[in-house]
Amino acid sequence: MAFGLSEKAEVILAVVLYSCCSGSLVLVNKLILHAMPFPSLVITVQLVSCVCMLYSASLFGIISMDAIKWEYAKPYMLYTIAFSTGVYCNMKSLSMSNVETVIVFRALAPLVVSFTEATFLGREFPSLRSFTALSVTVMGAIGYASTDDEFRLQGTKAYVWPFLYLVAISGEMVYGKKIVKDVKFKTTTGPVQYTNMFGWPPCLLFASIGGEFQTLQKAIIVEGGGNFYGYLASLSSLTVGLTVAGCLIGTGIGYTSWWCRDKVSATSFTLIGVMNKCLTILVNCMIWDNHATPTGICFLFLCIVGGIFYRQAPMKKEKEVDSILDEEEALVSTEQLLPAKTN
Repeated sequence: MAFGLSEKAEVILAVVLYSCCSGSLVLVNKLILHAMPFPSLVITVQLVSCVCMLYSASLFGIISMDAIKWEYAKPYMLYTIAFSTGVYCNMKSLSMSNVETVIVFRALAPLVVSFTEATFLGREFPSLRSFTALSVTVMGAIGYASTDDEFRLQGTKAYVWPFLYLVAISGEMVYGKKIVKDVKFKTTTGPVQYTNMFGWPPCLLFASIGGEFQTLQKAIIVEGGGNFYGYLASLSSLTVGLTVAGCLIGTGIGYTSWWCRDKVSATSFTLIGVMNKCLTILVNCMIWDNHATPTGICFLFLCIVGGIFYRQAPMKKEKEVDSILDEEEALVSTEQLLPAKTN
């Protein structure tokens, strides 16, 4: 147990730290993108910075690192493909529809993952309470999106990429939980090391597809006088500070996300991501005063209520053990009620 905590306390700490890193990184990146509108390149910088920080810390003996082995690389390369596919589908979704549509399909993911996890990872299907809670989360997301006029006016073509995003992220969540169980690293740095190491090349591909290199080149000419270092010098100290903060938080989310994923089910981890998204939207509305109407905010709270009432399904083996123990207790109770035998 980490830090000498009980299992329950460790789960709570993992969820809280992951949520803090996830929510703060979204807000920091939002501010960074106001000055540097290159989302894929910004993420690339954060991933590469994380790898550099890890190896630097290892060089000075601060942390231990796992060796590069094919048995570790293969599953994490497959995970990176699933993750990258989800990112690409998300980008296409945002280009073809609006943020509200993406939120609705993202809210459907825990429900999909709950059944997929039960089918492939040996977990029980959600109870009636948990199924209702997940359904309430979906209804809250749909209600929030319905307050946006663009969501109501979109044609069916706008839902193709969000649907593919739903499929991709659901597969990523289930496979991510599988490799946490199957791939045993010697250090806690292993998952962070491999995901960041394999994550930045696809981001460069997305940057190329999205025309970010051309946009950066224009910014270098206009703001940097045709010199890349001149462009960097033109950035404000606030932007530089936020970029550094984004790299540090990105490294933090690498550790906390895999820690949280290890401690909870794939469905719970997916639901935590949805709750983080809802809370981030609320904070965004308080800071920038945009997007959500009072009715929309009420629906966001409905999403959060659904998440609060959800209960993680047990593993099938755990349920079988509980059933056996219940039967044994019932048998003992029955024997106690029977009259004693006389010789």
